[in-house]
Amino acid sequence: MRTHPSGWSRRDFLASLGVCLSPLVTPSLPSVRRRAPAAQQPTLNQRLGYSPSARLLILHLDDIGMLHATNAAAAAAFETGVANSGSLMVPCQWFPEAAAYARAHPALDLGLHLTFTSERPAYRWGPVLGAASVPTLVDEQGYFPITWDESRRVDLRELEAELRAQLARARLLGVVPTHLDSHEHRLQWLGRPIFELFLRVATEQRLPIRVGRNWFEQYTYLAPALGPEGIALDRAITIPPSVPPDQWINWYVDTLHELRPGVTELFLHVGRDDEELRAFAPPQFSWGAAWRQRDLEAITSPAVRDALVDAEVTLITWRQIGRLLVDKSPRAPER
Repeated sequence: MRTHPSGWSRRDFLASLGVCLSPLVTPSLPSVRRRAPAAQQPTLNQRLGYSPSARLLILHLDDIGMLHATNAAAAAAFETGVANSGSLMVPCQWFPEAAAYARAHPALDLGLHLTFTSERPAYRWGPVLGAASVPTLVDEQGYFPITWDESRRVDLRELEAELRAQLARARLLGVVPTHLDSHEHRLQWLGRPIFELFLRVATEQRLPIRVGRNWFEQYTYLAPALGPEGIALDRAITIPPSVPPDQWINWYVDTLHELRPGVTELFLHVGRDDEELRAFAPPQFSWGAAWRQRDLEAITSPAVRDALVDAEVTLITWRQIGRLLVDKSPRAPER
């Protein structure tokens, strides 16, 4: 099967949209005495007070605080587009500007994009605690590493300390997070011990975290770690690198029209295609300057706004989901 350089295959893409890849076959069975089925857990839709058939969506902006170019684009996406959620990168040098924007817009649904990698050679960042305090989290230059995969070992005590430090730094600058996710999904996709640490801290803080049920097949530890009452989105998706630039807005429009019932988070990476962003990530790169400009144009386009209405999609927020952690009763939908 062909795989894109980013790691996305056609199967990955279809699975991210919740498309069934094989028909369901029910074999003929002899008549047997069946046990009464166990009580079925309510869907996330129902826990939020919506019909199971409702198509609920979070339009989320990752990487706020990374650069001035991403901050300015996020502000435009919130103020003139249809984005309704986002998350901030605390260790980055432009985080104070993003925090000031969050303080000025307290009603916005903003979480933290917990950061433990620094992937571009031209612009690096490191831990809030300083390299000397968390030596297993940094490279030989004292920055977060450019890549972090399963072969790299970190001290989980250091990881937890830095995670908590990023939370504390955000709150010190006046950010009141509504949820948590992680840059490049490192805290969700690098094994059960790291995910359980993340989940434990998030639960203690009464903050939901980004986990999509469409990830369960590849990351088999997620569902057992969450448990039957854990909060998981039905799907968390982003535009794949295979989409041609001239089809960018069409992909978003089609995705909205084809959205299945349940709670979906569609996360974007917006930015201004300017000198700053091109120096950080050249336009030809995935999630580079051109990519982020296209995402900005999509989220602020009339076509995407119209598709939300035509497809009868309801926007919700992480703030609504977070209330489930402190209030177990079903809620009436917010209008």
